[in-house]
Amino acid sequence: MDGEVLANVDHSDSLLLLAGYSAAILTASLLGGSLPSLVRMTHTRTQLAMTFVAGLMLSVALFHLLPNSLMELSSGHAIETVSSWMMLGIVVMVLLLRFFHFHQHDFSEASHNTHAHYHDDAAAHPFSGFGLALGLGLHALTEGVALGASVRSGLSHVGEISVVGFGVFLAIMSHKPLDALSITGTMQAAGYSKRLCMWANLVFALICPLVAFLTFLGVGLLGQSEALVIGCALAFAAGAFLCISLGDLLPEVHFHSHDRVKLMLSFLIGVGLIYMLSHIEPSALHRVGS
Repeated sequence: MDGEVLANVDHSDSLLLLAGYSAAILTASLLGGSLPSLVRMTHTRTQLAMTFVAGLMLSVALFHLLPNSLMELSSGHAIETVSSWMMLGIVVMVLLLRFFHFHQHDFSEASHNTHAHYHDDAAAHPFSGFGLALGLGLHALTEGVALGASVRSGLSHVGEISVVGFGVFLAIMSHKPLDALSITGTMQAAGYSKRLCMWANLVFALICPLVAFLTFLGVGLLGQSEALVIGCALAFAAGAFLCISLGDLLPEVHFHSHDRVKLMLSFLIGVGLIYMLSHIEPSALHRVGS
């Protein structure tokens, strides 16, 4: 009986934690849509933000999602399963980026000179509006699955002060303003009203929190298959995060000979922050097969 009560308390605590994460992500996304009116987003500031977030997402994939997926899939074929699902996440995200051109964050005037070939190609795509909606929608869905599965994985560590999911939350929350900027920037450039842009941003802002709750509650109905599904979901998200982070990072390395020190420091700060977080997680999360 005591075990059931403890499990229910832990379940409630995890739901409250997820609710807090979701509220912060929703707020960040909504504020991101108004970012240009709050802060003058110069090309350099945008690139610094992108590089910092790329460091966060890359580190979350390698220091959080990958180890946690291996922990959940504590079978003899865990490595093969994780590798397959990571590759699937990479392939899916590459296809989305290739065909729908949804990952555009910089709408400053300088960006049209620095990245003219990239942005012009995205803007000229005949289905750019549909691609933006579908691409960012699926991207937000992947983030929601990652967050819900990460928080859910902490339920098996009853009695420990857990920061499971915090690194994933931090990476998603930091990335959301850039996604919102993509939505509002593209729609405003296409001539849509500010009111319609606001509603579109709200809809996209809600996707990640809703999917996170559905994932958290849904995998709890799977019984003995819960660990397998969580492990595969985390591995898939790790692949998607890797693709997104490198998709942001590598163009900056290639095209920006200026501000290289600032951009490198921004990247290293993002990596270092997540690396430190990985050392305050419960130790049980990194003992595969425990």
